[in-house]
Amino acid sequence: MVVTVLRWIVGVIAALLAFGALAGLAISVAFDNPVWRDRTRRLRAWLWVLALAWFNAEVWGRVVYTIATWGR
Repeated sequence: MVVTVLRWIVGVIAALLAFGALAGLAISVAFDNPVWRDRTRRLRAWLWVLALAWFNAEVWGRVVYTIATWGR
């Protein structure tokens, strides 16, 4: 149950970051605005960090679960 809630939280944050990056890209291209181009790059970098952290937590969580339930 806790893992499902955490996955939903990470998913919502990732969706918001992706939406912000796409909106920033559209604004950057439409108005040739370098400020929004930098913001879009920053949002994309944070999205990548979040994706890697999620993947790492999933893998290590499974490792810990396997070790904890090994002898059962």
